[in-house]
Amino acid sequence: MTVSINELQTWMDAREDEHLEFKEAKTNFNFETLVKYCVALANEGGGRMILGVTDKLPRAVVGSRAFPNLERTKAGLIERLQLRVDVEEIQHPNGRVLVFQIPTRPIGVPIQHKGAYWMRGGEDLIPMTPDQLQRIFAEASPDFSSEICTPARLDDLDLTAVDVLRQLWQRKSPDQDIAARPVEQLLADAELIVDGEVTYAALILLGTRKALGKYLAQAELIFEYRSDEVPGPAAERHEFRQGFLPVLDEIWRLINQRNDLQHFQQGLFIWDVPTFNERVVREAVLNAVSHRDYRHVGSIFVRQYPRRIELVSPGGFPVGITPENILRQQNPRNRRIAEVLSKCGLVERAGQGFDRIFRECIQQSKPLPDFSHTDAYSVWLTLHGDIQDLEFLRFLEEIGREQVSSFSLDDLLVVDLVHREQPVPDDLKPRIEHLLEQGIIERMGRGRGVRLLLSRQFYRHIGKAGVYTRKRGLDRETNKELLLKHIQDNRKRGSQLRELVQVLPALSYVQVQKLLQELRIKGQIHKVGNTSAARWYPGGPPSGIMPENK
Repeated sequence: MTVSINELQTWMDAREDEHLEFKEAKTNFNFETLVKYCVALANEGGGRMILGVTDKLPRAVVGSRAFPNLERTKAGLIERLQLRVDVEEIQHPNGRVLVFQIPTRPIGVPIQHKGAYWMRGGEDLIPMTPDQLQRIFAEASPDFSSEICTPARLDDLDLTAVDVLRQLWQRKSPDQDIAARPVEQLLADAELIVDGEVTYAALILLGTRKALGKYLAQAELIFEYRSDEVPGPAAERHEFRQGFLPVLDEIWRLINQRNDLQHFQQGLFIWDVPTFNERVVREAVLNAVSHRDYRHVGSIFVRQYPRRIELVSPGGFPVGITPENILRQQNPRNRRIAEVLSKCGLVERAGQGFDRIFRECIQQSKPLPDFSHTDAYSVWLTLHGDIQDLEFLRFLEEIGREQVSSFSLDDLLVVDLVHREQPVPDDLKPRIEHLLEQGIIERMGRGRGVRLLLSRQFYRHIGKAGVYTRKRGLDRETNKELLLKHIQDNRKRGSQLRELVQVLPALSYVQVQKLLQELRIKGQIHKVGNTSAARWYPGGPPSGIMPENK
């Protein structure tokens, strides 16, 4: 773990949550309190404990003298937690900062300290509630969908749904004799029945309405169409308490009957893009069914609005899965269901389908999947249907479907981030060189001040070559103008170096200082003070104030 000052500033600008904790700890910090915070962070998925920074926004580095022997502190934490805790010391211009990196707890094992399983509760630490502990212990339980529903019988399965299973499986594996297999053999081969007994996966995928009502009423999917945000009954509502396999096509039919086309023109051709992409919707519904928690009494909801779809499934993310790693990590909550859907060619057994969803969203210039309403009790996925940038869509069409289809998802994610002028995270940076070679993006600047933008080809194609020239012109002189404007806007109180670095987040402290010195030499700004608390003001130094010695 090597943390830069810029990375620290990014954390300081973010809101505190269950994965991030700041404490001033100017002179010292109680070791037992540190242990409790590390336990709470580990219990809630891991995170960072940062000492030497104020905990209220806007945060400032105040420096910390706590824990001078870091190796001893680290060894003590590992001994108490039985987890590897990394700690790093950052020498910030405003003082020493300590960053403790705490990993997540093992699956199904909450961490305790002095008889309590700690978690965050607002500004305080509180013991976990019994239901929270029960959810953690349940993580290590066997796959629920593969368990036997003891009272269920073969005649609790809908033969129409069994035929759908047979047809899909035969289509996926045409060289096998799926079509000729007797029902009981077919179900046994799919591991939906084991030694003649019916699994919960069989009920969820193939069960009759009566059987689900008796044994697993929560295995229900509810579709609603709402024309606006006004609360009250939906304009259309359907409740599907039956085996899921025949339901998937019906859900898409209901959505597609109100699926408007969005038009854009490319030369003489007019392209029609559906508001809701079929592959995206099907993948999202399949994910909800495969990964929801069937021990939870809630139903899956699919709510369609004119320009967005919301899918809400009970149980929160499977352990180890977050919105940030959902493209990299897989942990199917109901493995048996996922295996059967894979046999049917509906999902990839190894993945969660979100790679397809992200790819389609980027290629149609639509917002990426939104998990912002997700919590510990439900996964809330919003799919927005509005095309965000017709010019970007035209650009992708101009590149050509064949070339775009050869891009990896990581390539598309980089292009999307560059288009939205967002930083590229470290795990995607290896794809930058490939896209530079392809002429899709360009690099400006060097070192830590490097910037990426879409290529000249993009701006020329959309008829905005001047915008490209302006973006390329955001160089040293433009950066100095931005610094000067900030200093002029804050002429009364002055501007400290730490906030001037925020004006140009792509540059390091040293690079910003060099630009400030160039402005000072020209007499455009002056500095009062020589410590880290020094402030910059517009113009030359007033009479009576000696210029700094350089």
